[in-house]
Amino acid sequence: MNLRPIRILFSLAGLAALTFAAHRLVPVNATTIGFAYLLLVLIVASTWGFIEASILSIAATLVFNFFFLPPVGTFTVADPQNWVALVTFLTTSLIASRLSTKARRRALDAIERQQDIERLYAFSRAILLIEDSTPFPAELMRKLAEIFQLDLAVLYDRRAGEFYRAGPSDLAGLEDQLRDVALKGISSSNPSCTMTAVRLGSEPIASLAIQSDRMPDSVLQGIANLVAIGLERAKAQDLASEVEATRRSEQLRTTLIDAMAHEFKTPLTSIKATTTLLLDSPDQPKENRMELLKLADEEAQRLGSLIDDTVAMARLDTGHIMVNPEISDAAEIVNEVVKSLDAELRGRSLEIIQDHDVPVTVFDRNLIKLAMKQLVDNAIKYSPPNTPLMIRVRLDDNFVAVEVTDRGKGIPAQEQTRIFERFYRSPSVKHQTGSGLGLSIAESILHAHGGELTVRSRPGETTFCMRLPMQTTGERIERG
Repeated sequence: MNLRPIRILFSLAGLAALTFAAHRLVPVNATTIGFAYLLLVLIVASTWGFIEASILSIAATLVFNFFFLPPVGTFTVADPQNWVALVTFLTTSLIASRLSTKARRRALDAIERQQDIERLYAFSRAILLIEDSTPFPAELMRKLAEIFQLDLAVLYDRRAGEFYRAGPSDLAGLEDQLRDVALKGISSSNPSCTMTAVRLGSEPIASLAIQSDRMPDSVLQGIANLVAIGLERAKAQDLASEVEATRRSEQLRTTLIDAMAHEFKTPLTSIKATTTLLLDSPDQPKENRMELLKLADEEAQRLGSLIDDTVAMARLDTGHIMVNPEISDAAEIVNEVVKSLDAELRGRSLEIIQDHDVPVTVFDRNLIKLAMKQLVDNAIKYSPPNTPLMIRVRLDDNFVAVEVTDRGKGIPAQEQTRIFERFYRSPSVKHQTGSGLGLSIAESILHAHGGELTVRSRPGETTFCMRLPMQTTGERIERG
């Protein structure tokens, strides 16, 4: 809507009111009313602009002549000096209104430049605060459109070959133009939007299109430079993440190898000692030979379980957990785990509670057994030898829950959110052997089944709870 006619009417209305007051209410001389008219012109010029002030100046000159210069009541000027005064008044009004308009425009330009600088600063801060969990280019365009109040912002990432849009408008047909701008490193504009290349040094890496009422080229180039910095920062972060993932994967393999080597030595040592004794003393009584053979067989079974666990952990380390579900009984898995840890549990009080209404469900037996073994092994390791343990299998809504409770000193509240992180070990257990992988592995297994692993802990009691969703059929699933 054009407001200029309304502003002109208000200016003329102000002139009429001032004239009426000076001519009828408080009569004044020509000099006083001339300064009053000049002040009104300056106010209009500084508020609305030169055109409104110019029209008001001409109208004020005519009114000044008609009401205050003799002969009053006509537009005739009898005294030549009054002509000089009239022309001087008109010229002064026009020049003053022009200067006032320029000053106002410069002030507005300064305010706009300050706003542009503030927006560029806010945009640079927003780039630094974009979280790694969100797609960086998409969030970058959303922040750009939000901070600069753009109708449309489109980014074409040349290296990824992807387009990212933000803003309420949706201009179709920009894809080919943006590709051309990014390829040639040029700038382009049309009535609907402005496009510019995003450069990193001399190489164009992307192109940017924005739709805005008015944006100086300097601000547009500043935005393009910040976008280039943001894209390069995101690329550097992705590269750093890949390097860190590779380092952690290598650290995981090294830790697993060290841990498994230590675990393998115990049964291998027992088997070697047994076979050496049998070979050195072949004439031993039959009862002794049978006892030694039984010991060697138990240690061989333990070694086989360790190998199975190692293979399962290797499956977890690939980043994709292959779940082979089959109908299984959680209570049966509990008994198998307890039997495999018979040597560690020797002398410990263990109570196994199974609710009667727990049905069989579908899960990967080997993976769930591995997760459950991690929990029971932790309960044994981190609680005093003379304290009891409890394992409970129960139905929890549409989940089968397996709870492992120990009577150790508990886990501090500030550490309960970190114990499932890979390689994290509480400062209070640094003196004990362990890799910091057990709970992370168990949690990954539960997540791969659509379940969860939680902990409740207070001084003197800690309970880990595995929750598996109730299923009756299953097929092979790959979870990343």
